[in-house]
Amino acid sequence: MKKRQPHKNIPKDHFEEEQGQRGFYGPVSYLIKEKPSTRWSHIEGDLKPRMFNLAKLQQKECWKKLLYNDFLNISFYQLEKTPNSAFASANGDVLFFCHKGKGLVLTEYGLLDYQAGQYIVIPKCLTHFFKPEEPSSFFVVESLKGHFREPDRGLLGRNALYDSSALVQPDLERLKTYLKENSLEVKKIIIFHQNQSTQFSYEECIFDVVEWQGDLFPFTLDMKDIMPVTSHRAHLPPSIHSTFLTDHFIVCSFLPRPLEQDETALKVPFYHQNTDYDEVIFYHKGDFFSRDNLDKGMMSLHPAGFPHGPHPKAIKAVTGKTHTNEYALMLDSKQPLKRSPEISSLEIADYWQSWKS
Repeated sequence: MKKRQPHKNIPKDHFEEEQGQRGFYGPVSYLIKEKPSTRWSHIEGDLKPRMFNLAKLQQKECWKKLLYNDFLNISFYQLEKTPNSAFASANGDVLFFCHKGKGLVLTEYGLLDYQAGQYIVIPKCLTHFFKPEEPSSFFVVESLKGHFREPDRGLLGRNALYDSSALVQPDLERLKTYLKENSLEVKKIIIFHQNQSTQFSYEECIFDVVEWQGDLFPFTLDMKDIMPVTSHRAHLPPSIHSTFLTDHFIVCSFLPRPLEQDETALKVPFYHQNTDYDEVIFYHKGDFFSRDNLDKGMMSLHPAGFPHGPHPKAIKAVTGKTHTNEYALMLDSKQPLKRSPEISSLEIADYWQSWKS
């Protein structure tokens, strides 16, 4: 009998591969194969799966660009001491994901708290000032042509994924109190624009807003306030976990969730060729069940052009499991991503062989 539903009723000892366009939103086909799609024996050339261990960055204070194209920059930011100036990006919106640490973000709109597991969204040109209470590190995504927006909930309704109340707005009155109690005056702003920085100096503290209103403001979103969409009968595509969108890339959050319960359902991510997108995953914490030998602070890059999917051990290990226990950020980019020379020393060179085990 012919299969009528993808990711279900896969013949024993066979494997399914999804080939699709437009990042799981476009035309798609499902191929049943006798062998895993990742059964390569050797790869000679630049196009291959890559893994980088960002935890190997030794500098306590640094901003390292990792991947980039005309529409986005992906960087890793480590911060231990309070900077001497505030910052603003005239290049575009900036999304910080806090991997470690906690502290405060002072903005013109008010005070925000941050801690590990939180997104911090700073719209283009808005001044901000980090004040870490613990050594902090951030996975950073800059949108260079277009603003971050919330995903369309469609049939799920406007409260799905996360309610608008989960977006924490800055507290202006708390900022005023904090500045006064700590006798803090920030008088410099470094503005980034077209690969250059310009410093603006002032005679008085730059945080002088007395009130504001509107729907443009910096905010935080905690992973714990995101509600994963699940199906007990069939494995859902990664796009269902969308958190933020732009016209050129998508940011998803992988969080603990129950596994599919239907006896015929695939319980691990399916082998797939996302033919129009480069895929990046940053592993925050937990047990990423489709991969082996992963640790927090690692980042994978799977360029468009070849199939990828679960490791062989993951397919065996999923037996008996009822839930995932993973916290990760995924970014899919329409335009191919270039690698910064600075990350070559962080690459795990034999990662492409990990599907052979």
